[in-house]
Amino acid sequence: MPDPLVLAADVETELVEKRSRFLTRLHRVEDLDQVDALVRAARREHPDARHHCTALVLGETEQRAEVNRSSDDGEPSGTAGMPMLQSLLHAGLVDTLAIVIRYFGGIKLGAGGLVRAYTAGVEQAVAAATLRRRTSLIVAELEVSPAEVGLAENAIRLWAAGHGAEVRPTAYSSRAATLTALVAPEDLGSLQADTARWSSGRIAVHDAGRRTADVPLEAEGSS
Repeated sequence: MPDPLVLAADVETELVEKRSRFLTRLHRVEDLDQVDALVRAARREHPDARHHCTALVLGETEQRAEVNRSSDDGEPSGTAGMPMLQSLLHAGLVDTLAIVIRYFGGIKLGAGGLVRAYTAGVEQAVAAATLRRRTSLIVAELEVSPAEVGLAENAIRLWAAGHGAEVRPTAYSSRAATLTALVAPEDLGSLQADTARWSSGRIAVHDAGRRTADVPLEAEGSS
């Protein structure tokens, strides 16, 4: 199953269909309270709009199951919220709220036309958005003496730059320093081999657990 995608930032786009304006907003959200606040804000900002249709996908966490829900907000049943939700799911997005604000243009679109317009509105916004991939990374740690910190930091940063990995701030104790990098599981062996090379086998890289992180899509192809 592919990793889910999340928004790097909120986005708004506009689609006009037979004089009706469809303003689509995609928001990155974490909980239902935030969702409700964003929907209320959209209604306050566009009180003259005929409809404020919504679709929501919240990813599964330890605290909750996955949440999928939608609202037609007065449009004929199944013509707005559900097509919007299907567009989010098809795009692989989680933790995303879609709001489509419709200003009626005086020409009825019919059920099929509404489905196409609401679907196109969300697809257009997704295409305009900057997305990140949510994945599980290995917390890779290596402990070095104070005398080797400079060499180790340079080596880790150089390796990380070529593998799309994130280097965390070095932690110091009275006797040693701990370097940490967030590494894709398939890259751990490469980091271990590189560390063994520059340290002549003196320093080992340890798997210190997993951490969920949102990484740029362009990092997928780097290795």
